[in-house]
Formats: sequence, C-alpha cells, structure tokens
Amino acid sequence: MLHMQMHNPPHPGEILKELYLDPLHLTVTETAFGLNVTRKTLSALLNGRAGVSPEMALKLAIAFDTTPEHWLNLQQIYTLWKAKQETNMQDMRNVRHFFEVSSDSQERSFPKFV
Repeated sequence: MLHMQMHNPPHPGEILKELYLDPLHLTVTETAFGLNVTRKTLSALLNGRAGVSPEMALKLAIAFDTTPEHWLNLQQIYTLWKAKQETNMQDMRNVRHFFEVSSDSQERSFPKFV
C-alpha cells in the first residue's frame, strides 16, 4: 500500500480555521455556539493545544458537510508525525532488533518487567 507522508502537516485546528471559519467569516464565539462547545474548547483546538476527539469530529462533520473520518484522519496524521519527531529513534532500533532476534529463535524469551 502506498502512503504519502507529509512534512510538518498542519494541526486540524489550523485547517478548521483557515479552510472553514475564515472563509465563512465565523467567529470563535459563533462557531463554539453552533458546535455546542465552549469558546475555551474550540480555542484550544484552533490553537493546536487540543486534538479532534471523536465527538468533535462528528460535530465538525455535521457543521461543515464533511465526514467524521476526515477530521479524525487529519488528527491521526498530525499526531503520528509529531510522535515521529519526538521519538528517540535508538529506542525504535532496539525494538526492531529485539523482534528480529526473537523471530530467529524457536522459543521466545520475553523479559519480565517489574
């Protein structure tokens, strides 16, 4: 399966503001009222301090004639990209090495974590 990876994808809140609120000349107060959320909740999303929850995705889909999957996919792409930036790649190599070594042996020996 072919996947295009984005370099520094926008936060869903940025997309919401630039592609939906601004062109429709909607204020944060109006939009929050229409979505039945607080200004604080919407502001956190728009400013990248909060992500799109499944409930918010449903509301955004209804409000802007999209799908909940659209909003959740935007969030997933952003969250995964951010995790890749913040993850210690040496830890990832250790994970890969552990499973490569384990798959070569007949009997797997998993460490006990206390």
